[in-house]
Amino acid sequence: MQFESARPSIIRSVKQRDLLNAWLRAFDKHGTLPRREDYGPDRVADELADMMGFDVVDSGDHARFLITQEGSRLTATYGNEHIDPDKRTNRYLDDAIGPQRYQRVLPSYLACLAYKRPTYSVAMVQDADGKDVSYERLLLPFGSTDAVEQIVGSYKAISIEGGFKIRDLMGVSSKPAPESIINAVIDQNMAVDVSRHAAADDLVELD
Repeated sequence: MQFESARPSIIRSVKQRDLLNAWLRAFDKHGTLPRREDYGPDRVADELADMMGFDVVDSGDHARFLITQEGSRLTATYGNEHIDPDKRTNRYLDDAIGPQRYQRVLPSYLACLAYKRPTYSVAMVQDADGKDVSYERLLLPFGSTDAVEQIVGSYKAISIEGGFKIRDLMGVSSKPAPESIINAVIDQNMAVDVSRHAAADDLVELD
């Protein structure tokens, strides 16, 4: 899978742009990958339902991603409500979403490790009623000069058709399979982007 070099303006979601801007400020302050503890986006509590946190275990093609935080809306998106909340963290991403879905998303995580820069991906999917939905993934790397040690992810589902059903949106049985339309490494013009998109972020029906 090829990743294009892109500017921060490629990101569509206003909320994801804010999360990226906080990362860019921390990056600019240190001149290298920020530490997770140096990351302080505004109103992050409002975004946690759509976010995940990972510790990176091992490196390169052998890397695995240990879940340290999983947003409640993502649980519905991947059809994992049946899993006890206490067991949704401290497990690996590949175990959590299964091999088929893992192979679809893995390139974004490996690119984040390899380039030590945020990656942004967009895939088109359909909800249970056949509405087109744009599923947008932003991965932010944290660590040291030598390696990415943690990743914070933001995941947004957006539709120009209005409200849609998020349940099992990215499940194994989702038909048709997600169609990848953007895969980018954000490594150009690494400055805080103050532009805004007019579109609403995500109108969903949790059923």
